[in-house]
Parts: sequence; structure tokens; C-alpha cells
Amino acid sequence: MIKLPSKYKSILNTKETEHAIVAIKDFFQLALSTELNLTRVTAPLFVDAGKGINDDLNGVERPVSFPVKDLGDAKMEIVQSLAKWKRLKITSLGLEPGFGIYTDMNALRPDEELDAIHSIYVDQWDWEMAIDPKDRTVFYLHEIVKKVYRCIQRTEFFLYDRYPAIKPILPKDIKILYADELQKMYPKLTPKEREDKVAKEYGAVFITGIGGKLPDGSIHDGRAPDYDDWITECGDGHRGLNGDILVWNPVLERAFELSSMGIRVSPESLKQQLEERGCPERAKFEFHSRLLNGELTQTLGGGIGQSRLCMFLLRKAHIGETQVSVWTDAIKADCKKHGIELL
Repeated sequence: MIKLPSKYKSILNTKETEHAIVAIKDFFQLALSTELNLTRVTAPLFVDAGKGINDDLNGVERPVSFPVKDLGDAKMEIVQSLAKWKRLKITSLGLEPGFGIYTDMNALRPDEELDAIHSIYVDQWDWEMAIDPKDRTVFYLHEIVKKVYRCIQRTEFFLYDRYPAIKPILPKDIKILYADELQKMYPKLTPKEREDKVAKEYGAVFITGIGGKLPDGSIHDGRAPDYDDWITECGDGHRGLNGDILVWNPVLERAFELSSMGIRVSPESLKQQLEERGCPERAKFEFHSRLLNGELTQTLGGGIGQSRLCMFLLRKAHIGETQVSVWTDAIKADCKKHGIELL
């Protein structure tokens, strides 16, 4: 359970917050699209079930599904993210390396455990770019990470220029770390405790290699086996071509994830990851078989939480201050007790 701050007062009132949310979203998506050469495309709210297109996240979350009468009650699933759909879109558009797409994605994750930073409603910029196979390296990944971070920094300054009471706190540079070296540095800490420690020390970090086995056989955090590549060796004994951008949240006093991204699986790494996760039968799905046959463009992509970014930049204590969702009676009572006004 995330502890809410005992002495909290929102810098902006509710009306100012609504105006600021619009400003942040408009500014950031323009910054991201120009920095990464991304074209906006329309995103689906639901996809066909049984084709392997929907994001399985950690592989255990249940998607919301429903039958469609005029399609003979064929089952559709509300998206949980668009990780695999975007790769299909990039392929169908025939985009050259260095160019990509972004979407304004809305999703439902009903199995999410609700707290100050988790909601069943997910709104994020899902983005994807075509890359040359020779750029399937951790060095190229980190170049893109730094570009995304610059967009976040620029948005923080843009907001400060409009609302001087919200002082910039992000460091000039983002620190690049690896999940396995964090385990070696802090073997007695849990993965979340390690994140808190380094986020507080550096202000902003990118933890590389999330999803694959660490030296002791554990994993830093779960990742589905069929989009990010978390198994490929990337040099100096490290594995994984993916990771998370974390910043230090001074309101909640903890590490705060803003983005997850990675170079997507190749046919070879997909086979390895399906085997490691014990689900080789997924290779029969339409998406997976096309990938294994070499029919899909090699891409790099990720998601950036819209409400999360607004929450961080506006120094809010609860994600319910930057989006409308549903909350338990206990959460609503706790927020009221701490002076938090949910939208």
C-alpha cells in the first residue's frame, strides 16, 4: 500500500489542474513526435481475441472481453496496451528506419491493484518506430531513452513557465543502470527498494534489462515474452534490450515509473522467450507466426503514461487527481482524510 503524504496541499486547484492537463498533453505529444519522427495514428479500443495481438502484460492479467452480435458473437478484447498492434501498423505502413507512429491509447486493466499510482483506466502515448536490424543494440536503445527524457524535461520547463509555483526538479541527465547490477549492489533489497534507492540518488534513471532472469534466478519485474526483448545479451555480461524510465517523486517519496520501452523481439529472441516462460504454444497465434516468419518490421517502442506524467509534473499525490476512474470506498476515504480531491 502506497502511503499518502500527511501534509499535502495541491499547488493548483481543480479548474487550474484541468487546464494544465490539456497544456501538458498538447505540448508533450508534439515534443515527442518531433523528437522521434512520429506520425499520429488512430488507435483501436479493442482487438480480436485469440490472435495474440492484445498485450498480455505480465501474462496473467485478464482482458475485458465482449461478443459482437453482427460478427456471429465473435469475441473482442479491450486493449491492455498496443505493444504488438503498433508493430503490425508499422509493417503495414511500410515505414523506413528512423520513422514511426504514436497513438493516444485508452485501455482497461481490471486486474490492476488500485492505489495512488495504479488505476484500472490506463491512458498513455503508445509509440513505435521502425529501426534497422543493425541497431538492435543497447546503445541505440539508450540514445532513444535520452531523447524521450529530453521531451519530459522540456515539458517540465514549459509547465514552470506557465505556473511558476511548480519548480523544475528533474536532473540534467538521466542515469543509465542495469537490473542485474542493481541486484549486485543491493542484494538484500527488493527490486522496488532498489528502484527507490537509485531514483532518490540520481533523480532520474533508466533501468535496463527488465523481465529476464537475474543472476540469482529471480526477475526484476514481469514482462510478457512477445514484445520487448529481455533475453538478448547486450554486452559486459548484461542481458536485455528494454527497460523503464523512473524519476524520484518528492510528493510520494518513492521511485515513480513514467515509461516502459524496448527494442522488440526478433524471431530468434521470441522463440527463446516463449520457451523460458513456458508458453511455446503462442507461436501458433497469427501475430507470432508472422513474426517468426520474418514478416514484421523490426521496431523499438514503448508507452508513456499520460495521467502518470501529469501527476508527476503537477506534483499530485494521487493519480485520481489527473484522471477519472473508480476507487474503493477505503481509497476515497483515505484521499479525503489527506486533502486529496479526486476528479
